[in-house]
Amino acid sequence: MALSMAQSGEIKTVKRFIGKEEVITRLREMGFVPGEKVQVVGHNPSGLILMVKGVKLALDRNLASRIIVCD
Repeated sequence: MALSMAQSGEIKTVKRFIGKEEVITRLREMGFVPGEKVQVVGHNPSGLILMVKGVKLALDRNLASRIIVCD
């Protein structure tokens, strides 16, 4: 499932990415790597608030939809 579909409080594991190599590279630079745990802290009108590697960040729904996660 896409990370954009996860609910607040859920912890998911990054599985793979969808998109162009430039987008995938940027997501990896932000800490989204396969096998990494991602916690959905909350939602806002434009996207999600996430915790990755101990860092809280905001990600718009379009980018979050390119990250495929599993439980």
